[in-house]
Amino acid sequence: MLALRRGRVVRAGAGRLEADGVETGRAGPGGEQPLVVELADGRHPAVADVGLVGACREGDEVIVNVAARELGLGSGGFDIVHVNLTRGLSGAGPAGAAVMKLNYSSLQHAAAPLEAARPLRRPTGTAVVIALHGQLAPLAWALAGARAAVRVGYVQTAGGALPGSRSRVVGELLARGLLAGHLTAGPCYGGADGETVTAIGAIDHGLTELGWELAVCGPGPGIIGSASTLGHGGMAALDSAHAALCLGAPTLIVPRMSSSDPRPRHRGISHHTRTVLELLLAPVTVALPAGVEPPPWGTAHRWVGGEADLEGYAASGLPVRTMGRTMAEDPLFFAAALAAGAVAAARA
Repeated sequence: MLALRRGRVVRAGAGRLEADGVETGRAGPGGEQPLVVELADGRHPAVADVGLVGACREGDEVIVNVAARELGLGSGGFDIVHVNLTRGLSGAGPAGAAVMKLNYSSLQHAAAPLEAARPLRRPTGTAVVIALHGQLAPLAWALAGARAAVRVGYVQTAGGALPGSRSRVVGELLARGLLAGHLTAGPCYGGADGETVTAIGAIDHGLTELGWELAVCGPGPGIIGSASTLGHGGMAALDSAHAALCLGAPTLIVPRMSSSDPRPRHRGISHHTRTVLELLLAPVTVALPAGVEPPPWGTAHRWVGGEADLEGYAASGLPVRTMGRTMAEDPLFFAAALAAGAVAAARA
């Protein structure tokens, strides 16, 4: 059963706020609204997905889902509004929508997908597949530094957070002009520039209709993991790469790498990336930081080195932490994404 609790909103924010020391998100049109909700066991930070359940005000009676907080998930230490009982029972959904997202769950909602009824055509741009959401900011920053005019869009796929509003970094990259657009694909919803039924539909739409030169594909924040070979959100990269290859788009893989992850399976090139590369049905290009040698097991693919400006990125004001580690503590994670940006810019 869902872990639902009844509560009352005691603090309703309009932007970032701190609730008991926990940063609870950002708000905006269709974004996330940070809240503090009083439950039977005390006051807790919460968020409302405004595009899905509407905005909240102080005093509203709400039902919140407490599962992530009770599980102690590092990326989910807050409650999520399931329904606003005071003012959230009059929604009608968008006019003209033809399909559902989160279909046949209690949060199913109508959507107007962007896939067009037209002959299949080959896009001219490149697909860049990331393994973790934390790679997006250094990748986009390096791309802009290497080639300022390149149009880069982000396709948010399954494997992490499903709401398009969950990522604060996407909003910042859009505001800085480091991203030209944001689409949500498959079960993901609420993209800044719309949503699609499939990842291949999003790549196609971005590269052909929106004029992107590069489509960066990868999961939202809070990747799913089970410490198994196949049961993790990193496997979404396999689907994204195959989708891009089927469209005929040159495909670049950004490997998940770490110099200090306490889990041996993620040090060097993570087992997430190795599994994807071993399962791919066709060769791809894989970016590496300059001076790092390709692994002996990766001979089916093309490995290309790129420069990684760690100092420049550190001064950018963009996120410099991953999995609780700073860039100084885990430079290889950021170097891999920065190098991929340099490689991708040369191929755009």
